[in-house]
Amino acid sequence: MKYKTLKLIIQKRVGWITINRPKKLNALNQETLAELHHALAIFEEEDNVRLIVIRGAGNTAFVAGADIRELATLSSEEGAALAQRGNQQVFDYIEHYNKPVISAVNGYALGGGLELAMACHLRVFADTAKVGMPETSLGLIPGYGGTQRLPQLVGRGRAMELLLTGDMIDAQRAYEIGLANAVCPLKELDTKVLELAAAILKNAPNAQMQLLASVRAGFDPHTDGYVAETEGFAACFETDNFKHGTSAFLKKRKPKF
Repeated sequence: MKYKTLKLIIQKRVGWITINRPKKLNALNQETLAELHHALAIFEEEDNVRLIVIRGAGNTAFVAGADIRELATLSSEEGAALAQRGNQQVFDYIEHYNKPVISAVNGYALGGGLELAMACHLRVFADTAKVGMPETSLGLIPGYGGTQRLPQLVGRGRAMELLLTGDMIDAQRAYEIGLANAVCPLKELDTKVLELAAAILKNAPNAQMQLLASVRAGFDPHTDGYVAETEGFAACFETDNFKHGTSAFLKKRKPKF
């Protein structure tokens, strides 16, 4: 498939997805969301891709938000359908992804852009990043999981402040409240992301898949996270990763996954 709004590349087991609408500050429209879903689905099936990085083109914005021109024309029924489709195809899909997903936030990440970053498993911010949830200034509330994921990441009180005021915060403040996993100079963003990726890639992919599922289960009110953890723990014993990892440990050598 030829993408109109994305650029894809695979380098050393890392699949890079670049949202490529710099003139629109990489705003999310329906075409971009559909292409994101397709790209994620392709990378999920690629054996030579073990980790995904999502970033925005240019140095100004990761994703400045949803495409307001597109939103302004919608009815309430169409808005509900858009949110449901976007969550199913992209935001919830990323949260339930069976490979680690890192967002490289290189500038503005507002509204839907911050929601996209929060759906990822890890977030690395450039020191130029500015993030916020300004939906109420438009007479809206977040529709892609922002009211749910933000409190999970930073706590209810801080989340309510960001959501109610719509104010932006900088990268350092985002790191202080737990929204960013790391902050670095803009020119070092890709390097920092790759350092984090390398630390992840040295470990067993099958175990990481079970780990992602177990952590996710702990936030699902309909699932017992402890039961999910036990089941995931047990499932690891049947994998070649476990046999290789334990063998390497007993032989006092580093495993190669």
